[in-house]
Amino acid sequence: MLTLRPTPGNPVPPGARLIPVETADGVTLRAATWQPTTRGVKGTVCLLQGRAEFIEKYFETISDLRARGFCVVAFDWRGQGESGRQVRDAHKGHVRHFDDYRLDLTAITETVLVPHMPEPYFGLAHSMGGAVALTGSAEGWLPFRRLVTVAPMLAIRMVRWPAGAALLSRSLRRLGLGRCYIPFGSAVSIATKPFAGNRLSTDPVRYARNAAAAREVGAGAVGDPSIAWLASAFRAMRRLADPAMIRRIRTPCLIVGAGADPVCSTPATERFAARLKTGHLIVLPGARHEILTECDAIRADFWAAFDAFIPGNGHQAADEKVHALTG
Repeated sequence: MLTLRPTPGNPVPPGARLIPVETADGVTLRAATWQPTTRGVKGTVCLLQGRAEFIEKYFETISDLRARGFCVVAFDWRGQGESGRQVRDAHKGHVRHFDDYRLDLTAITETVLVPHMPEPYFGLAHSMGGAVALTGSAEGWLPFRRLVTVAPMLAIRMVRWPAGAALLSRSLRRLGLGRCYIPFGSAVSIATKPFAGNRLSTDPVRYARNAAAAREVGAGAVGDPSIAWLASAFRAMRRLADPAMIRRIRTPCLIVGAGADPVCSTPATERFAARLKTGHLIVLPGARHEILTECDAIRADFWAAFDAFIPGNGHQAADEKVHALTG
């Protein structure tokens, strides 16, 4: 039975509707929807998580969106949260190929968004979710009118020699080791590691809140990824570095980079955005990887840019306003 797990300081936003969603290849996803807390409805925002995340981490963001007049759809990608697994070890963040995430978003679109949620549809994507969404836009299957992607996974800073790591992960997968943890990987969630020196947020209160949520969801807050996930991630990033791929992206995008991101490369994000004909870039100084769980000042800057870019109407005026914010 699907659940949403509250913790002290992180209650479930009222009015949640939990929905099991089955993908075309038979994986069951945990999805949830909320209505806005305003009288008017501006449309629906669909949250696309990063790797190893889960719905509970987004309760504050969900409340922020509802207060802005949006319906919200949140779901766990396969292999994390309370969604189905393709390996026995539920702590292992595994997919066979990143194309599997297309199956997940397609199932959410066909089962939840189109039949139940009001248009227009917007995407708010973090890290890995950003890479999936940008790929979907380039390939023509992204269901959103506009996309905001936060610290998108376009290049990984945590890997010292990415070319060598990419080659090693491909080689190990060919040897049949794709379901194994990456070398030196473990079941420990990054969200439960000590605050000092963490890569995710400068806000100790929100960091502690997310750590408590991760402990509550247990295996839902997965540990390190599998070799197959890593090999697939490198392939996805390599494709998104191709100028021809970038030119095919037609969805209007707001790309929000983290100025002090130790997980994903902000310079790579800046290079990507410079080639994007349909996008705006803003980099938030001092922000670590999880901008949505950063300190109040950084979050305020993020929401100012979001509010300028994701309107219910008046798109041309919104573009002019967000251009003023981003320079």
